[in-house]
Amino acid sequence: MDFPSKLIGDAVTEFSRLPGIGKKTALRLVLHLLNKPVEEAQSLGNAVVRLREDVQYCIDCFSICEAERCSICSNVGRNQDLICVVESIRELIAIENTKQYHGLYHVLGGVISPVDGIGPEQLKVDELIERVKAKEVKEVLMAISPTMEGDTTIFYISKRLESHPAKITTIARGVSFGGELEYVDEMTLARSIATRLPYENYLVKR
Repeated sequence: MDFPSKLIGDAVTEFSRLPGIGKKTALRLVLHLLNKPVEEAQSLGNAVVRLREDVQYCIDCFSICEAERCSICSNVGRNQDLICVVESIRELIAIENTKQYHGLYHVLGGVISPVDGIGPEQLKVDELIERVKAKEVKEVLMAISPTMEGDTTIFYISKRLESHPAKITTIARGVSFGGELEYVDEMTLARSIATRLPYENYLVKR
């Protein structure tokens, strides 16, 4: 694709590095910015720079935050006895948007996938186990996408917590097998959390 300006070409190249953004979409975004006041482009640029420079990970749950501890972990009004285990910040946001969950979170950073070379040691599993034991957590809710890799991850964590009295639960399977939680509508996700099941029940059904 040829461009009338090297600056446009460079901007298109950078935008097209983003996931799901092809050259044509990148060009539309670039031309859109060119038609906006300089202040808007500067605001976008500053937001991206601050995102990379100032964002850090919560020392407790490994969610993204701007301080040592995120606002959820710092909120004493949240249920401290309940930890919801999610794959990434995307699922955390999806669950928070349901307004039906009031406990804490733990972001694993992915799921176990031997095919992709991802084992428990690449995830925040050890940190989860230590946290559950140290805080004497009463329930661990596995809100992980119902895929083969997700089920493997849930099974592995549940085995690691066998000797701990914490109850292991999973979201109700109103979410179809093979689906991704971040794309589930809020009503279905809220219902799945509210009607969560003991993990052993889920094993029997499978």
